[in-house]
Amino acid sequence: MLQFKTSTRKSLRAGALAVLLLVLIAGCSGSKNDPEPNEGAQPSAGQTANESSNTEEPAAGGTFVYGRPASVTSFDLHNQITSNNAFAIDKVFESLVAFDSDGEIVDWLAGSHTISEDGLTYTFVLRDGLKFSDGTDVAAEDAVFSLERHLKVGGPLAVSAQVDTIKAQDNKTLVITLKEPYTPFISELSNFSNGIIPNNFGGVAEEEFFKKPVGTGPFVVEQWDPAGDLTFTKNTNYWQEGKPSIDKLVYKLIEDDSQAINQLKAGEVNAIESLALQNADELKNGADTAVVTNGSWVTEQLFFNTLDEHFSDVHVRRALALAIDREGLTKALTFGYAQPASSLLPATIPYNANDTIKALNFDAAAAKEELSKSAFPDGFSTKLLVASGNSTRAQEAQIIQAAGQAIGIKIEIESVELATFRERFFAYDFAAMLNSGQADSPEANSIIAFQTDPEGFSKSYWTHYTNDEVTRLLVEGQKTADGADRAAIYSKLLQTLADEVPYIPLYYPDILIGARSSVEGLVVLPNGSVRFEDVRIGK
Repeated sequence: MLQFKTSTRKSLRAGALAVLLLVLIAGCSGSKNDPEPNEGAQPSAGQTANESSNTEEPAAGGTFVYGRPASVTSFDLHNQITSNNAFAIDKVFESLVAFDSDGEIVDWLAGSHTISEDGLTYTFVLRDGLKFSDGTDVAAEDAVFSLERHLKVGGPLAVSAQVDTIKAQDNKTLVITLKEPYTPFISELSNFSNGIIPNNFGGVAEEEFFKKPVGTGPFVVEQWDPAGDLTFTKNTNYWQEGKPSIDKLVYKLIEDDSQAINQLKAGEVNAIESLALQNADELKNGADTAVVTNGSWVTEQLFFNTLDEHFSDVHVRRALALAIDREGLTKALTFGYAQPASSLLPATIPYNANDTIKALNFDAAAAKEELSKSAFPDGFSTKLLVASGNSTRAQEAQIIQAAGQAIGIKIEIESVELATFRERFFAYDFAAMLNSGQADSPEANSIIAFQTDPEGFSKSYWTHYTNDEVTRLLVEGQKTADGADRAAIYSKLLQTLADEVPYIPLYYPDILIGARSSVEGLVVLPNGSVRFEDVRIGK
């Protein structure tokens, strides 16, 4: 298990609820969580566009097959961070509070909650009749065990608040007291890693429990190949009456985006998670396909390892930031399905400061001048690490390569398969890489802490970026109540990041899911996960 050493800066360690996306979840603009109109299949009079030409209401039941680019390797909610696992864990385990498709925090397993005026006491009252998937009742002691286990394990998404006590006041009431205010706490409790599991793992060994997990979620693990597919069956004890509508949910491993498109068009899968942007219009206009969208908490970025001899130089990083035409890159690669980024935070996250940030926008002359101030005025050679199988990222790398070449930086593109890519950057074995950062809750600290904490799990998202003033502002932002003062803190912090560019924010993609036009009720969340409780499959 991952542990963190004791420190007075514990509140920083992996406090961000930024789920690391190892493959780009790209998006398109459109009405949120509604399939965009299928221009290839015109609806008849009286039908809405997303009904296509079907006149029959989709029936409940059946098996929904969802294509995904990476397999599920673990259900240990306290030791996981990557989206391939997170978006399976959240189908089995649920938290006291959650967020809806608009990013608003809502009561979930808790029917209600209150926060004391001093911000130190959080009281949650569980819903009536809650049961785990094995039929046993859910009690406040289960929540105590779950959160205390998370505190003990730590893990990549550790509980960052300075927790004093977690107690079951009675069978349904949980009370959490903090040692000091921590404003992001209620939002972070909505994260998948704060799901509720049975007290003492339901009486089985920990390892055995996570091979056949028991939770409160809409689905139960039926068959699981950590190197392949995963089959869920519906949880007949689910607390939302009548849900889920489908009988089974299959996560099918499809590692190549073009294969995913082909299987969707052929009807071999009902929807796909990873959709190449250049195929968006094709699916939108297809006779039997559609796209489902939502705004996202994702920022596509170029990351620098600041321990690298070249990218430890701030002038080199600034030079590349000035050399890259972010607006042009976004238009060329996303087909209008994303917005150019000016700061680390997407516009959908509070305190993003996008209207006030002075970013290093494209200026070739300024880029050359900035490089002349560095230790490498005549340029140098370096490498850019990219995960293969994603055509958008491949083109992105080529555009960055050309931008570097224009100012004398020769960039070799290293395209490696996903597992190797993951191993490489986890080991800080890269000079620069393309990846995306994502919040897992609607909270500024969610991304900021993960990407600026030099002592956290990821060492500032594997960049080793360290700035004492940024660290001070990070802590101050965590303790400051929501309002103008907190906004000013994050504005100053984000401007520093824009000036020193340990990573270059490129664009903000909407979440985009490819689906068969016969699918209804698919709910896309802004963190990239999908709720399948209401899904029905038409003919």
